[in-house]
Amino acid sequence: MAKRQVAHLVFDIESAADGELIRKIRYSKEKLTATEAIEKYRAELLEQNGKDFIPYTFQLPVSLVVATVASDYSLIDLVALDEERSRPHEIVRLFWEGWRKNHRPQLVSFNGRGFDMPLLELCAFRYGLSIPEWVAEGGRSFEQPRNRYNNSAHLDLHEFLTNNGASRFVGGLSLAANLIGKPGKLDVAGHMVQDLWDGGRAREIHDYCRSDVLDTYFVFLRSRVVAGAISLADEQSLIESAHTWISTKAKETPGLARYLEAWGDWQSPW
Repeated sequence: MAKRQVAHLVFDIESAADGELIRKIRYSKEKLTATEAIEKYRAELLEQNGKDFIPYTFQLPVSLVVATVASDYSLIDLVALDEERSRPHEIVRLFWEGWRKNHRPQLVSFNGRGFDMPLLELCAFRYGLSIPEWVAEGGRSFEQPRNRYNNSAHLDLHEFLTNNGASRFVGGLSLAANLIGKPGKLDVAGHMVQDLWDGGRAREIHDYCRSDVLDTYFVFLRSRVVAGAISLADEQSLIESAHTWISTKAKETPGLARYLEAWGDWQSPW
């Protein structure tokens, strides 16, 4: 069987705070450990904003899951990068290397322009990784992959659903997934990742990230129906094929089994 060419990379990142960086930048005159610096910063953010999520500039990726998708929008594979060791520098290297080796397929995310891509770009800066194909400074601005309105390089589904930020999408990815009968958030949510990471529970983070990527993939399919790239019948066939693929993998991945348990079927109003 011929190998299918990758046309889209649907991805999501989970990250944890860099305690040493926080200690050095924000609390250099205090005798805090890295853990204490994270706790203090979270407490300050919670008091100020009602949320304790630390800005991406102080974060490192600890899980990055990619779904490779063919030109016919069928699911090829689902991979957690550097899953066994969760090394931020290796996760970032593998992402950019995979994008390049697959001939720079379209990236697909949910709010990736607001978080995931800035973090990946900052990590390339931090680790000294060269990504000239992504930066593309010599090209016309509207053709550069980083351009906010260049959907051919990066389709941010949050931007798609809000007309590039013209409206607010209250409910996030979980709501979008539930609208089409997919699980959405299960037993883990983004605000829990830091505590899971601190508790040495990386596997649960990877499982959560897998679920988010699958939700993103199914939201992507529905967006292609809306855009007229595929028919509703095509979408339902692709979903059925993906369900079969996930079912075979669920035997070795508990997170996928939980995803299937929460699976729902979209009910057509017609």
